[in-house]
Amino acid sequence: MPTKATAARPEGLLLAVRVHPRARRDEVVGWEGSVLRLRVTAAPQDGEANRAVAGLLADAVGVAPSRVALVRGAAARDKLFRIERLSLAEVQAKIPRKGEGPQ
Repeated sequence: MPTKATAARPEGLLLAVRVHPRARRDEVVGWEGSVLRLRVTAAPQDGEANRAVAGLLADAVGVAPSRVALVRGAAARDKLFRIERLSLAEVQAKIPRKGEGPQ
């Protein structure tokens, strides 16, 4: 996992995500440094948790699920997702850090 979890690229934002599978509910926990923490109810088998994370990310930032793609970490808790046509500032505005409101 890179130390800088997010990077702007022409094709989209690379976003580092830490996933807790088999949780009680699907939720965006929040930012831990530059890593976004998520919980999903899906089990980490046959790609179920990865699909659940992609869907949760898409909902959280308001994009179509087809614009969210897993780049690295299919079998790990630490994953790297690409979100097309969004900047880090736009993602942080939609998922603010605790204590910060939407901008």
